Amino acid sequence: MNDKTLKAAFSTMFTVLVCDLHMVAAPLTVLLAVMVADYLTGIFAAWETAALSSRKGLHGIIKKIGYLFAIAAAMGVDWLIGAGMAQVGIHLDYTVFFGVLVTIWLIINELISILENLVKIGVPLPKFLMATVRKLKVAVEQKGGDCHD
Repeated sequence: MNDKTLKAAFSTMFTVLVCDLHMVAAPLTVLLAVMVADYLTGIFAAWETAALSSRKGLHGIIKKIGYLFAIAAAMGVDWLIGAGMAQVGIHLDYTVFFGVLVTIWLIINELISILENLVKIGVPLPKFLMATVRKLKVAVEQKGGDCHD
């Protein structure tokens, strides 16, 4: 493969990725923010409970990187469905359904974890806040179906 072909392939692939990320950009930005907040509140909670461990901290970082791979896999499913449907002449109005759904589900998981960490630190929280976030998680799971069999 010559240099021009490689550049063209890379440019095309990057353009497709950016177009697909357009719909996921806002939720992905929120996810990154809550991942940082969860990591920090987790460190604070671990320090408060004398359970601070670099091994657990590294595990948390690896887990959060795994979130990004899960979103990429979900977006791959979106692409496969769209490409498969296009092959049979059916064009869908969406480009990223599962990518957005997984991202939102992960945001809600991070929010629950942040609230749990705040409780460990001793921050007083209204009971309705945790209940509302848990209900959101159930609603997202019901909307997307049971994707973790």
